[in-house]
Amino acid sequence: MIIGNFKTTDDGYSGVIKTLAFTTDAVFEQADKRSDQSPDYRITNGDTEIGVAWKETSEAGNAYLSVRLDGPTLPSSVSCALVKTGIEHSFTLVWERPRKRRQ
Repeated sequence: MIIGNFKTTDDGYSGVIKTLAFTTDAVFEQADKRSDQSPDYRITNGDTEIGVAWKETSEAGNAYLSVRLDGPTLPSSVSCALVKTGIEHSFTLVWERPRKRRQ
């Protein structure tokens, strides 16, 4: 499910996240990496941090960002991915409900 649309900027991405519960502008800004586990990007809305993202590569060799959104109004953190679309400089933020694991 697509929950956001973004364009590239000089140092990241800028766009809008839109769900049934909220709509917000969001900016992905490159973060200062302090370790290999540190996020590559901080996601903000104005002065408020709303998430983080890490650079990843899919099994098919495609680059994407693994995104974690969080905040006090969310019941738990939201995991999603920022992926390239077919349009130049365009990216979509996609979310999928976690599947239950079979025992």
